[in-house]
Amino acid sequence: MITPPILQKGDTIAILATARKNIDDNLKPAIDLLHSWGLEVVIGSTIGLDDNQLAGTDAQRAADFQQQLDNPNIKAIWCVKGGYGTVRMIDLLDFTKFKQHPKWVIGFSDVTVLHNHLNTLGFKSIHGIMPISIPHASKEAIESLRIAMFGETLSYKVSPFAMNKSGKASGELVGGNLSILYSLFGSKSAINCTDKILFIEDLDEYLYHIDRMMMNLKRNGCLESIKGIIVGSMTKMKDNDIPWGKNAVEIIDDVTKTYNIPVLYNFPAGHIQDNRALVLGSKVTMDVNATFSTVAFATP
Repeated sequence: MITPPILQKGDTIAILATARKNIDDNLKPAIDLLHSWGLEVVIGSTIGLDDNQLAGTDAQRAADFQQQLDNPNIKAIWCVKGGYGTVRMIDLLDFTKFKQHPKWVIGFSDVTVLHNHLNTLGFKSIHGIMPISIPHASKEAIESLRIAMFGETLSYKVSPFAMNKSGKASGELVGGNLSILYSLFGSKSAINCTDKILFIEDLDEYLYHIDRMMMNLKRNGCLESIKGIIVGSMTKMKDNDIPWGKNAVEIIDDVTKTYNIPVLYNFPAGHIQDNRALVLGSKVTMDVNATFSTVAFATP
């Protein structure tokens, strides 16, 4: 996997929208943060565009992203928010110049479309908080983003969780939002699960749909080919009038318990304030045990 150049003071980051619109004047905290890190900021043309739920048309969002992708002065692209819509523009993008001069793409949730597509092209990216998250994000989440962006070594220590499955494993970290992963299988943006460490998280899903998506991972061979699973937050899960009978963690455990791999639950990443940064595409080593668990990233 190719690592884009780590950020240096004086570098410029573009903030833009690939999915849901951002028409509010809410970017000052993110801009101030980047300035405090010695970085410059460019605001993309999609910020402020309004096309129903989306930040402009598919063509407008793709054009903004393409412009920042091809601009050699832009060293990272930070997606302003998630929602839905990135998949509608992904096939309009040309990554030819990006392959020659790669840069970091940063975000989570719907940005999983970009993370997975970049992974198929052989490039790392950063799963982490987005500009609108800054006022509510934990200090640890913000600091982890800085560490990832500037190429310092990431390492996490996680408290024990009753349903963890102990073990050690090393492999390339892939994944992101479970609903997006599920939607991409069968497309050219789908990740290859073989010998990987899979990270998943989700928001606002019905419990039976979590089961459906996990069964898809099982039936398409993903679970039998991976080396380990890291489960982030499963936030604001919903149920039907007739209960499904298991919560999200129990559903994941039910589908994965027959595989001889470590599974780490309650990892601080996803749709929560303490959304720690993950460098997708990097080699990680996970050690899950009854005392505490660790997730350590290889030196960039």
